[in-house]
Amino acid sequence: MSNVGALIGLIGSLVAVIFVITIIILSRYKRCPSDKILVVYGKIGRAKDGSERSAKCIHGGAAFIMPVFQNYEFLDLTPMSIEVNLNKALSKQNIRVDVPSRFTVAISTEPSVMTNAAERILGLSLKAIQEMAKDIIIGQMRLIIATMDIEELNTDRDKFLEAVSKNVESELKKIGLKLINVNVTDIEDESGYIVALGKEAAAKAINDAKKMVAERERDGEVGKAEAERERDIKIAEAKRDREIGIAEAEKEERIKMSEA
Repeated sequence: MSNVGALIGLIGSLVAVIFVITIIILSRYKRCPSDKILVVYGKIGRAKDGSERSAKCIHGGAAFIMPVFQNYEFLDLTPMSIEVNLNKALSKQNIRVDVPSRFTVAISTEPSVMTNAAERILGLSLKAIQEMAKDIIIGQMRLIIATMDIEELNTDRDKFLEAVSKNVESELKKIGLKLINVNVTDIEDESGYIVALGKEAAAKAINDAKKMVAERERDGEVGKAEAERERDIKIAEAKRDREIGIAEAEKEERIKMSEA
């Protein structure tokens, strides 16, 4: 009887151990939502080049987190809007400009860039990430503006935005971010040069419009004169034909009278 009791106790202990192990395994199996990146760090293993891996990033999957040896955190993929009010950036002509703008960025899901995010911004607050990205954006915008004339900045916004996007995107990747959108709301300068360019362009547009109106009025007068000339010619031709007809009729009448 005692042997049966001991056996039951042993079985109960084994069941309890298995239950506890199952609970631990289930609690350490982590799924990654589609709007997040699962970062596993600790004892990860080695990369292909033989170096120690600092972290493993998973997007849209799951991983088992080894107790004691590994831990995990999530990176949020929600886009971040960053207001960048760049002031007194020096242009190619040494004219300082203000460029208020807004950038939308997010953590990248590109494999190599995700690793950068795990190494450089994991654990940082949203505000800290935004400030880090803002510093990068301001630095790259200053570099681009220094290579462009005021006229280019003012009239060729596409070229400016393309250059900014290219440079900013490249630098943001180094901290694990990607650029989603750039919106430059305005470009102003402290000397009023851009305003003067705008006034000059407006004055030219007005003058061009006046010239066009004058040319059209002149063309209208010319057309009117030509129409009147054609009308007079047709009237003269009709009068001449009538007179010729009368003369021929009179001539025929005289011939008939002389024959009679």
